[in-house]
Amino acid sequence: MGSTPFRVAVIGAGASGIAAGVRLRQAAVAFDIFERADDVGGTWRDNRYPGLACDVPSHLYRYSFAPNAEWSHEYSPAAEIHAYFRKVAGDLGVLDHVRLSNEMETAEYVGDGLWRVVTSQGDQGLYNAVILATGILHQMVLPDIPGRDSFAGAAFHSSRWDQELDIASKRVGVIGTGSTATQIVPAIVDQVASVSLFQRTPQWISPVPNNAFSEEKKQQFRDHPQKMGELYAFLNDVFNNRFASALVGANDEALAEMARACRENLENNVHDPDLRRRLTPDYQTGCKRLIVSDKFYPAIQKDNAHLVDTPIAGIEPGGVRTKDGALHELDVIVYATGFDPFAFFRPAVITGRNGVTLNERWKDSCQAYRSVAVPDFPNLFFIGGPNSPIGNFSYLRTAEVQIGYAMQLVRMLADGKGREIEPTREATETFNAEVSEAIRHTVWATGGCTSWYFDKQGNVVSWPWTYARFEADLGAPRMDELKVA
Repeated sequence: MGSTPFRVAVIGAGASGIAAGVRLRQAAVAFDIFERADDVGGTWRDNRYPGLACDVPSHLYRYSFAPNAEWSHEYSPAAEIHAYFRKVAGDLGVLDHVRLSNEMETAEYVGDGLWRVVTSQGDQGLYNAVILATGILHQMVLPDIPGRDSFAGAAFHSSRWDQELDIASKRVGVIGTGSTATQIVPAIVDQVASVSLFQRTPQWISPVPNNAFSEEKKQQFRDHPQKMGELYAFLNDVFNNRFASALVGANDEALAEMARACRENLENNVHDPDLRRRLTPDYQTGCKRLIVSDKFYPAIQKDNAHLVDTPIAGIEPGGVRTKDGALHELDVIVYATGFDPFAFFRPAVITGRNGVTLNERWKDSCQAYRSVAVPDFPNLFFIGGPNSPIGNFSYLRTAEVQIGYAMQLVRMLADGKGREIEPTREATETFNAEVSEAIRHTVWATGGCTSWYFDKQGNVVSWPWTYARFEADLGAPRMDELKVA
């Protein structure tokens, strides 16, 4: 590039993109963040459905470098999280680097350590490295139900909640029973004429209340910031170590305790035996992402709430027809059917060395080196890539670990210690073989369920070891597993 300064392109201005921007700015590395939407915040910008709150405690679901004494609840509502990200991005100088309404369309490796980035606003020029911070929960999934487009009322995915719609006295159908549905139902049940929850698979639910922080408690955090650090460390140990270890077979006692709490919650709080039976999962606790709620069971037992577990046959202008022939008449249908966690950067096209695209490389299964890089795609780093730790713990912590790893390699490039860095094919194949073996011993593989942790080939694409190993593995690059040119 001659005298052109070293610079990095960050794709996405959600949680991980903002964190990447903070670290790049601290390192005095020039960068641009390209964001498809007209605001920062990612999933917390997009999702605005009633009852939405994080299922990770507020004082863990935050950046390690940006404690927040003002959280209103132990589990933060969406608007507060979005405001937090915007504030951090503004306070730490990241907003000035964000290019809004700039969706990446292509990123092409042109050789000599350079990437050409093209967005919806045209050719953005050459960059020495690209950090993909596009998140994993952004490409919504709509169910393939016959007649879906024939419904005469309002219908939308939960991430596209119609803010202008007045649901008072409406007959609402919610399709899906994951975290989203179990937040929506309690939030609307007292406003609507009826709510029908169409359940394919029941869920294990942990009975955790979402208590408000008192003004006294918030003042303690303001006056003694170290208390927030102590709480962060405690929650990190509980969630990222104890809970995560239970899922990968490293803490059977914790897994058994979690299962007991969920079963007792169901038995003690669902009073009708038939309803309790229909709400009882047939798989091991932790196999699917655990739902945190003390409101769902009371809500689904209200007179105007209906659990429908007969399979759906189709959708008609008047409502949902189930396979027993019944028509469930509705005014509104909400698709609480989640996202494609394997979309990653798509629909963009990323082209690496020798014209190979990442879509081609990943046509069978998404595989990376230690969740952050792919052979033949030099200087390209993933935040939240394949086999990142996912589950009931803080994605922000995961993102910071991966960003810390990527920044060590970006620093090498910026210091002229190489023009290209990529993992070797051998190291990548060895890592993924180890993943395949280790995943067999996790609750996802042994628990008897299917979930969004599985790709289309039936592979579980999560971190199969302890969180402590994740942090250790990405603590420093293993140079013998990388090619530097």
